[in-house]
Amino acid sequence: MKENINRILKMLEEGKIDAEKAAELIEAIKEKETAQTEQTVAHEKMLRVRVLSAEGEKVNVNLPIKFVKASIKAFGKIPININGDTNHDIDMQAIADAIENGIDGRIVDIDTTKGDKVEVIIE
Repeated sequence: MKENINRILKMLEEGKIDAEKAAELIEAIKEKETAQTEQTVAHEKMLRVRVLSAEGEKVNVNLPIKFVKASIKAFGKIPININGDTNHDIDMQAIADAIENGIDGRIVDIDTTKGDKVEVIIE
């Protein structure tokens, strides 16, 4: 945005446009940026964790990526404990790396011999 405003000011300085036109163009740039920011917030990426146990229990956890990044930075892990389940050893650093590198889609897919299923998806 700053670069575009500087171009507008340069055109004003060179007499290619008048002050009124410069103000209109700057306002249009600001409105466009506001709309893009609102759209980005509305489509914020989520980390989705799905657990389906062989007994039929389902757990769905949906976390905004911003929260996940902050949690990993602060705690070194995502602070989720699903009923004390420690059978599914998921590498949180691998998830953090996937998030930082902009990877989308299913990043963990575990099927246990007991029939449990765990999925971790970034979308």
